[in-house]
Amino acid sequence: MNRQLIPITKTPPFIARSGRNGGDALDTSGYFNYIAVVQAIVDFLNGRFGTAFRLYDQDDGNEVWNGLETDVSSGYEGVEHAASLFDLVETSVFEYTTDPDTKSMGYAIRPAVRNNLFVYPAHRVAMARVPRLTMHGIGCENLIFGENDEGMIRFLEEMRERQLADPKVVVFTDTKDGLEQSRERAASPVTRSDVFMDEELKTQIYRSVDEFFSKDRSFFLTYGIPYKRGILLYGKPGNGKTTLVKSISTTASAPIAYWQITEYTNSGSIQEVFAAAVQMAPMVLVIEDIDSMPASCRSYFLNTLDGATSKDGIYLVGTTNYPEKIDPALMNRAGRFDRAYEVKSPNETLRRAYLSYKGLNRLVDEESVSRAARATEGFTLAQLSELYASAALQMHYEHAVNLERLVGEMKTDYSKGRSREWMTDNEARKLGFL
Repeated sequence: MNRQLIPITKTPPFIARSGRNGGDALDTSGYFNYIAVVQAIVDFLNGRFGTAFRLYDQDDGNEVWNGLETDVSSGYEGVEHAASLFDLVETSVFEYTTDPDTKSMGYAIRPAVRNNLFVYPAHRVAMARVPRLTMHGIGCENLIFGENDEGMIRFLEEMRERQLADPKVVVFTDTKDGLEQSRERAASPVTRSDVFMDEELKTQIYRSVDEFFSKDRSFFLTYGIPYKRGILLYGKPGNGKTTLVKSISTTASAPIAYWQITEYTNSGSIQEVFAAAVQMAPMVLVIEDIDSMPASCRSYFLNTLDGATSKDGIYLVGTTNYPEKIDPALMNRAGRFDRAYEVKSPNETLRRAYLSYKGLNRLVDEESVSRAARATEGFTLAQLSELYASAALQMHYEHAVNLERLVGEMKTDYSKGRSREWMTDNEARKLGFL
């Protein structure tokens, strides 16, 4: 890595006996000087390219910085580490990574996004996340430099194309220190054939997805419908809500963002998430377990959904296992969640299809699969998946499968879970837990 240091300021000198107890202390006055940093970077770029650079105001959330992080970590040839900024702040990071091609794992060291200057020579664009002092430590100031508007637009468009082609999702997480963003590699694509649910419901949902992400948007223009959509998926855990969401993400061919609501979610993070989502639009924003939204900011969340432009281009998907905890105002007013769909436990036909999809018919004959589908009334898709796993394990060790026994054992276990009567030994109740 090029370790050139932009001469913004020299390392602050020691000032002897300046502390209360007579110890040495650092004079940091002027070290994190915004004007000095900007001027030093502009001078550096002008000297490097022989042309004038100017600052651009950033109004697109963190997408461009997520793109830089991805370009640097992936070794994208179009970006170059030009120089480091301050000599008393980190310039490199290490991380434990897995190579997706060779599956090899190990540590890798690369330039840190903070405290380094990166340039995209083909577009004459430069980016620097500059350290600055805050009340709680060291923060940063995000600076983007460009030679002209045309080069900046080409740069932004090409970066967006790379992000769309990269199978990663943006994850928003509310923490005690504020909203954090990260880009994570997407799991294996989930196709529509991987989704098992009522066919009519499935058709309705995918029809709305197809129309929303059609390139000409003719449906919305023809019928004068606002370009936004919100659906709420609710139902018993384990019946495929997450699988459905993943398939929507795969089908959309658009940016995907997951928002992890926590006890730290507040009006500020709500505003930040939707502002970033609009900049990514058209896109899919997934809010799982939406019932966990803190009561203190539910009104603000509802008002944000009501905003005239707060959801333009956003296909909003909310999920919950506990619809009774959902604020009725979310569903009783158009423009918030347009439709609420119940994802029910599978009927016998779906149970049979799902067991065959998992591969149970490779372990037993078709009639046994049919009997298992009839015997598993009330089972969720997750429980059916476990039935297949147990059957495969039994075949592997015993070279035969007793489905009736496995189904009976699972029913007993689930019954104990509902009644909370896990221990049948009377002596066990003397432990003091009950």
